[in-house]
Amino acid sequence: MDGRRSGDLLLPNYVGGEFVTGGTSFAKVSPVTGETLLHVAEADQATVDAAVTAARAALRGPWGAMGEGERAAVLRRVADELERRFDDLVAAEVADTGKSVAQARTLDIPRGAANFRTFADIITATPTESFTTVTASGGRALNYAVRKPVGVVAIIVPWNLPLLLLTWKVAPALACGNAVVVKPSEETPSSATVLAEVMAAAGVPDGVFNLVHGFGPGSAGEALTRHPGVDAITFTGESATGSAIMRAAADGVKAVSFELGGKNAGLVFADADLDAAVEGSVRSSFTNGGQVCLCTERIYVQRPVFEEFAARLAKRAEELAFGWPSEPATMTMPLISAKHREKVLGHYELARAEGATVLAGGGVPVFGDDRDSGSYVQPTVLTGLGRHARTMREEIFGPVCHIAPFDDEDEAFALANDSEYGLAATVWTRDVGRAHRAGARLDAGLVWVNTWFLRDLRTPFGGVKASGVGREGGTHSLHFYSELTNVCVDLG
Repeated sequence: MDGRRSGDLLLPNYVGGEFVTGGTSFAKVSPVTGETLLHVAEADQATVDAAVTAARAALRGPWGAMGEGERAAVLRRVADELERRFDDLVAAEVADTGKSVAQARTLDIPRGAANFRTFADIITATPTESFTTVTASGGRALNYAVRKPVGVVAIIVPWNLPLLLLTWKVAPALACGNAVVVKPSEETPSSATVLAEVMAAAGVPDGVFNLVHGFGPGSAGEALTRHPGVDAITFTGESATGSAIMRAAADGVKAVSFELGGKNAGLVFADADLDAAVEGSVRSSFTNGGQVCLCTERIYVQRPVFEEFAARLAKRAEELAFGWPSEPATMTMPLISAKHREKVLGHYELARAEGATVLAGGGVPVFGDDRDSGSYVQPTVLTGLGRHARTMREEIFGPVCHIAPFDDEDEAFALANDSEYGLAATVWTRDVGRAHRAGARLDAGLVWVNTWFLRDLRTPFGGVKASGVGREGGTHSLHFYSELTNVCVDLG
C-alpha cells in the first residue's frame, strides 16, 4: 500500500442515505509522491442545506424514537462493519496521509472501532440524577433528569488522524441520539467516505449520518458552521480556525466543543530513566510526522543530563527510517501537503535566523525516486533559543522539537506554562511526589508522566487557554452531545 489510487475516482457526498455528486470537484494529491490520487465532489450551499434537512428529518423519524439500548446496538454494528472493512480503511488512510501501513493498522483503524464500542457501553451504563425533595407542605416531590439529544451536530475534523478523530466525535453524538453532518478535511476525504458506506451497511437510518466534502471559508465548512439548522459544532484543528467558527456559532448561540492547537512541553528531570525519556521523546516529537496536536515541540531538560539527552535525541532523530508506507521499517511519513511542507520549512529557516543550533535534520531528504515529489521533511532537533523566540511560541505542527535546560522544578513548571497554549505536557521523573505536583501545577488539559499518548477513552480530553473549549471523552462527551431536562413531580 503505497498510496497509489486511480486519479479518475470521484468521491461523493452522502446526504439522506444517498451518495451524491454534481457541481464542482477538487483534486486530492498524494503526500508521498505529489501525484493526483482522485477527485472529490465539493458540497455547495444546496448540498449542505439538504444534509442539514435530512439530519433534522431523521430526528423526527425512527432514530428519534430509539432508546439508548437500541442505539447502542446500532453503534456495535458500526464497529463490526468497520472491522469488516479494515483493509479498505487502512488503504484509504495510507493514501490520504502517507502514514505507514503499520501505524494505520495498529492505531487509526482499531481506535475507530473501539470508539463506537466504548460509547455504546457508556450510554447504556451512565445514570442520570434523581432527588427526593420535601415540599413546603411536608409532602414529597421527585426530581429526575431526562437525557435528550442536542439535535443536529456539525462535526469538523482535521487531516492528521482522520478516522480516529472522526469516530471519536461521531460515536458519542450518535450514542446520545443526535444526527450529524460531517465535514472532513479536504486533504483526507477517503476514510470518511468509507465510513459513510459503513453506516449504510450497518443499518444506520437515512439522514442520521451525512457527509459533505469541501474547504473552510467560502465552502462547505463555512456553510455548515453558519447554518441555522445546526444546533452544535464540534471541531478539532488549529486555534485560528476555532476562533472563526466560534464567531460564526455566536450568531446562533450554538454549543461548541473545540480541541485546538498546542505548543506542548516535555520536562525531563535528572532522576528520570534517561533511556525511556529519550525514546518517549522520539515518539512524542516525531510520531505521525509531528502532525499530532499532542506532540512535544518544547523539551526542557534538567541541566545535569541536558548535554547527554540532547545528543542522544539528535542521534535517534537521524536514525529514523524513511521508507514507503508499505515497508515495515518505515518510521517517518510525509507532511500532508506541499503547502504545509513550505510552512514547516519556513519555521526551520526562522529558527536558524533566530539563532538556533540545528542538532539534527533541518532540511528535506533526497530519495532518488518518486518520493522526491512528495512532502517530506527531516525530523529536526533544535537548541539555543530563548523563551521569547517565535520558534518557541508558535505551533509548527511538524517533526521538530527544541531542547533547552532548566535548573529546578519551579523553573521547569514555569517554562512549561509559558505559552498561550495548554493542551498536553509530558513529565519524565522517578519522583512520585513531583509527578503529582506536575499534574496540579502544569497548565494543560492532559499531563503524562513517564509515557505519552496513552489514552483511556473514558477520561476527559481537551485543552486550556488557546488549546480549546470544553472536554470530550467518557461521560464528558455525553455532557456536550446531550441536554438534560429536569422533571419535577409532586407526589402529594
